Amino acid sequence: MTTIKGPAIFLAQFLDDNPPFNSLASICEWAGNLGYKGVQIPTLDSRIIDLQKAAESKTYAQEIQGIVREHGLEITELSTHLQGQLVAVHPAYDMLFDAFAPANLRNNPKGRTEWAVQQLKYAAKASQHLGITAHATFSGSLLWHAFHPWPQRPEGLVDAAFTELAKRWMPILNYFDEQGVDVCYEIHPGEDLFDGVTYEMFLQKVEEHPRACLLYDPSHFVLQCLDYLQYIDFYHDRIKAFHVKDAEFNSTGKQGTFGGYQSWLNRAGRYRSPGDGQVDFKSIFSKLAQYNYKGWAVLEWECCLKHPEDGAKEGVAFINDHIIRVTEKAFDDFAGVDANDDLNKTILGLQ
Repeated sequence: MTTIKGPAIFLAQFLDDNPPFNSLASICEWAGNLGYKGVQIPTLDSRIIDLQKAAESKTYAQEIQGIVREHGLEITELSTHLQGQLVAVHPAYDMLFDAFAPANLRNNPKGRTEWAVQQLKYAAKASQHLGITAHATFSGSLLWHAFHPWPQRPEGLVDAAFTELAKRWMPILNYFDEQGVDVCYEIHPGEDLFDGVTYEMFLQKVEEHPRACLLYDPSHFVLQCLDYLQYIDFYHDRIKAFHVKDAEFNSTGKQGTFGGYQSWLNRAGRYRSPGDGQVDFKSIFSKLAQYNYKGWAVLEWECCLKHPEDGAKEGVAFINDHIIRVTEKAFDDFAGVDANDDLNKTILGLQ
């Protein structure tokens, strides 16, 4: 067994035009002073990293790493959640997702997809330069508009969507494999990979690719009423990244899983700061330790009530309190006896 690394923090929700959240050095100083040991870095914000430059220059990548280490931190993973989303976009969402792409590629779905694929490849190479073996992203979606079968889905529609999704991702997965880096899909509403079944469908289409791995985030499963603990039993071999994010689901006589088009504050299912929701993190950390998870526990702050800086401050103690320093010996070793084949045979009545 391995003791989970942490605490770490995903920087995306904290970046801002105001210090200390407007540069890599200052935000790392802030995180280090809070007690974090690692940072997960989003790659679409040039204030903290130039992704293409990190891919093309190992020297620059090491400079980025040096800034992080100067504040007592490690880079846990790079993130291309927004770029990964753009690998596959249904036309119905073109206008909304165009904001994730550079201005010169808006209203250009083909160019936007090509840019997104290249971004993923830059992330693979940059991760290799940084000595990182896991990468966080989204799968994108061609089928999300049809997740509820009304109107009735034509025969073969789902298979065609997953065939195309796999076709787009297979070259990316192969490139990540060349760099020695796992692609960790965050299983998430709005993606074609939104639960265990959809992940398995995709995995079959990419021929069980060894780099098609998972970022485990239980908050999304609370909102889907999915058993997030058994999920670890099913997929622990593929879980290579972990977001510590809480959630609560409080259905009423008026509202359930679909949320009634309400704001996050007024939805039955809401994301919360760790410890404020319903996720059983004690059991999660126990299962991940049991299954020898070797990665980081990374706080992802998303809460419709609490101030982000309070969530970040509390997150350090929360993760520290849940990380299990795994034992190196069995609790009943004191009562053990030396290995003895003859004794074993005698106990079994074999001699």
